[in-house]
This record gives sequence, C-alpha cells and structure tokens, in this order.
Amino acid sequence: MVESFKALVVEETSDGNYKRSVKQRSVDDLPDHDVLIEVHYSALNYKDALSASGNKGVTQQFPHTPGVDAAGVIAKSDDPRFTAGDKVIVTSFDLGQNTPGGFGQYIRVPGDWIVPLPDGLTLRESMILGTAGFTAAYGVHHIKENGTQPKDGPMLVTGATGGVGSLAVALLSLNNYNVVAATGKMDQKDFLMSLGATEVIKREQVSDTSGKPLLEGRWAGALDTVGGSMLDVAIRQTNHNGTIACCGNILGGELNTSIYPFILRGVSLMGIDSGICLMPMRKTIWNLLATDWKPANLEEICTECSLEELHKEIDKILAGGQVGKILVDLQK
Repeated sequence: MVESFKALVVEETSDGNYKRSVKQRSVDDLPDHDVLIEVHYSALNYKDALSASGNKGVTQQFPHTPGVDAAGVIAKSDDPRFTAGDKVIVTSFDLGQNTPGGFGQYIRVPGDWIVPLPDGLTLRESMILGTAGFTAAYGVHHIKENGTQPKDGPMLVTGATGGVGSLAVALLSLNNYNVVAATGKMDQKDFLMSLGATEVIKREQVSDTSGKPLLEGRWAGALDTVGGSMLDVAIRQTNHNGTIACCGNILGGELNTSIYPFILRGVSLMGIDSGICLMPMRKTIWNLLATDWKPANLEEICTECSLEELHKEIDKILAGGQVGKILVDLQK
C-alpha cells in the first residue's frame, strides 16, 4: 500500500496571503472515510481556482488540496459496494472544498459520493467532461424535461468559451438545438462553431439599459453560466414557455429582473444543483454522457496539464482567460 503521494497544497502564510506548491503528502493524513482512490485524472474548475487562492467561501481550513473532480481506480474499500480495481468518478459534494480533492494522487471519500465509471467512457474522457460537463448535461436535461424543443427556436448559451459553456454548446447541438453562443472572446468563434454553435455573438449583444420589463423575444431558452445582468436580459428576451437553466455567478450572485416574463410568457427559470444532485439522477446524467450525449469532439475541448503546470492555469481561469476544459493528468 502506498504511504505518500504528490499533491497540490495551498497554504496560508503568516501575512494572510496564500501560496500553493506541489508537495508529498501522507495517505494517513487523508480523512477517515470508507474508500481510498488512486486518482488518474482531475479537471480545473473556477471553484478550484477560488479554493487555490484562499477563498474562505469555498474552503475554510488550510493547508488544503483543491480539486472538485477526480477519476481513478479504487485502491482500498471498506464499502461493500466497491472493490479494489474498480474504475470510478467522484465529482462535487465536498470534494476539493473542505475534503482534500482531486489535485492529489490519492483521495479518501465516502462511498455515497462515488459513481462507477459507465461503459462507454474512459477515465480520461470522464474528466474532460468533469463537473463542467455534468453541469451542462444536467442543464440540457432540465431544458428537455421542461418541454422546450429544438423546433421552438434558438437556444442561447452565455459564457460560451468556458468549461460549462463550451460543453453546453456541444451538448445542445448534439440534441439538435440551434445554438447561439455569447462570448467576450470573439477570437474563439471558430472554436465555438466547431462545437456546434450556429451563431456566435458578442456578450454585449445580450445586454439592455432600457429597463423595460419585457424585451423582444429572441430565445426559446438559455443555458446561463454567468448570472447577474446577462441572466436578467436573457430572461426578458426569452419567448413564451421558454426554459432557462442557470448555474453560474461570475457576474454576481444577485438577480434583479422583472416578474413579467414569468407571468405573461410562462418562462421557467431552473437552477442546476450539480454539487448536491441526488445519486439516481447523477448516474442518469453520467450514463447519458457515456452514450447518446457523448460529444464526438472531446479532445478539441481539452487542454492537458500536470500538477506542476496547474499554477499558470489557475491564474488564467481567475483572469477570465480559460477556453474549454483543463484536464489534469495525475499520472505524469
């Protein structure tokens, strides 16, 4: 049995700042949970970057290893549902927040957090998808289950070059929706079109200063990854009986909007609770991603890095420079 492993460790310094470095950690220091997993791959999410920067709203105690995503092989299990050698996925719950996460070569977690790797996905593919892909797929599931169909008109995706946004573009296109991708990175138009967007627009085109409670209908619905003022405008621009799935707050945690899209147009606003999604639904979404909803162009969405290369990627995502998904190879 391995005794130590490599991990990205974030530490609070005496002057109240935070530093991160790759260190050796002891397996004995991991939480006393039921299942020890050797992590092969992880992925970088915005929440990980916040944790890696000392954000106490995400992680309360330091030193800490971030990483809300992990895929690997079970090394030891006291949970009868799992045995050594099983390939598994762990995303969300408390992983990488206050429980040492996927930016370490080993994690120890409760069995209730674990999803068996579905047939049709490799460990690598599962982390190119990761929480971002799961969140995007959960949003598409909400939209479809609420009855918004491709024939109803164009579907807006905000923050379209990010991890969730890029995968939302791919998944909505895969489900035959006409996808309009809104982004602040127009130099990535070709990338978004390759994922299946039929139109790419500047994020400023989803804005309004008129204060009108209803705007001209443009969208059958939206998958919003940014929140704030852009979500407000998307709501006021959505057509009758449209569905908006929302999952992000980069533009702020407050929503100031009008009641009229809801009571005059029947617009539905649906939250995506990917962090605490119940296990039956979690398995349903992962099985979809392994079969009918598996994007053909996963590698095009992905940039790979090692633990040692994570520092610059964390800085990039905090500066709003991420494009697609950052896959972390823990075996390098």
